[in-house]
Amino acid sequence: MSVWSQVVGQPAAVEELQAAAAHAARVRFSGDPDDGTPAVSGAMTHSWLFTGPPGSGRSVAARAFAAALECPDQGCGTCAACRTVMAGTHADVREIVPEGLSIKVDEIRATINIAARRPTTARWQVVIIEDADRLVEQASNALLKSVEEPSEHTVFLLCCPSEHPDDISVTIRSRCRVVRLRTPAPDAIAAVLVERDGVDEQTAAWAASVCGGHIGRARRLARIPEAREERDAVLALPRALQSPADAFAASDAMMGAADSEAAALAATRDESEREELAVSLGAGGTGKGTAQAQRSARAAEKDLEKKQKSRTTRNRRDALDRALVDLAGYYRDVLVRGVGASVTSTHPDRATEIGAAARDSTPESSLRRLEAVLACRDALGANVKPEIAIDALVTALRSG
Repeated sequence: MSVWSQVVGQPAAVEELQAAAAHAARVRFSGDPDDGTPAVSGAMTHSWLFTGPPGSGRSVAARAFAAALECPDQGCGTCAACRTVMAGTHADVREIVPEGLSIKVDEIRATINIAARRPTTARWQVVIIEDADRLVEQASNALLKSVEEPSEHTVFLLCCPSEHPDDISVTIRSRCRVVRLRTPAPDAIAAVLVERDGVDEQTAAWAASVCGGHIGRARRLARIPEAREERDAVLALPRALQSPADAFAASDAMMGAADSEAAALAATRDESEREELAVSLGAGGTGKGTAQAQRSARAAEKDLEKKQKSRTTRNRRDALDRALVDLAGYYRDVLVRGVGASVTSTHPDRATEIGAAARDSTPESSLRRLEAVLACRDALGANVKPEIAIDALVTALRSG
């Protein structure tokens, strides 16, 4: 199976990237011997921007393209280059995956300095930046200079939700070739769950139908019982808002679930990182120079704690955002049922419940509730304290 089989439901994008990889294999660099082969231009460029809705596979497509650039056969999927790129261990492919709320300028500068060197094992130095919309202003400016004047061997692959200036700066976008991905069809997602993850067909079909086109979410729902329980708890929220006490109890429950998920994700990883840091700094050492080493260790520990806190905050917000996406889908279904629109349901397994909610409310109230959920997402994105944003949400949902 080639690396392109990893890119689900994106035939147009795959065709475009395959053509670019084929042309890239014939690009001549300034240091290459002149063998009479004509130079190739137009199909390959040094800066790419992968856009598409969450779960469409932006980073997967970028990684597959990176593998095709490094592979002698443009992405065979079996050679050492393809395997190491897809595993994230190739010497000439670097990925920036933000674990906190943003991508800092120091991380960008360090990566750019390494990427400017000549490749060690392949033809290209490739930099993949996931969630490029999280670049802080200084990081964006540092990246812009490299995108404007790249090394001839260096390729930048940026991933972000859209081309909107709120997601990626206009100056960077104008210097990139854009690859637009779409939401994968449920059938394509279900097929991947069955073939790649070994999920039974019934569970795969259900997960694909309720994931909102998000492949990672579908995989999580299909394989993790806790994920299904979390979804059930969120979708029970609209029926639980009978009184102010119920509303704030629901708010506390949402926050508690997000905190528990973030803590569970952090527990094992945080402890192992602290242990690795202690060992690398010579924990338990004695003798000359120990005092200086201990001072350095304390500074490094503070930096690690700051990084872990930022990562936990992001995990918490991601958990809340998933809950809000499910709620938005619920009220969207109630709204379209109330106005009699014939569109695909976001939560087809809740058809009876959604029908009852549509009969008990008006389209106007359903729209107001949907807008309240979307406003809560915007508030969290603007760094409003989550407890305040969720309290305001459940109050708005109850009042309709």
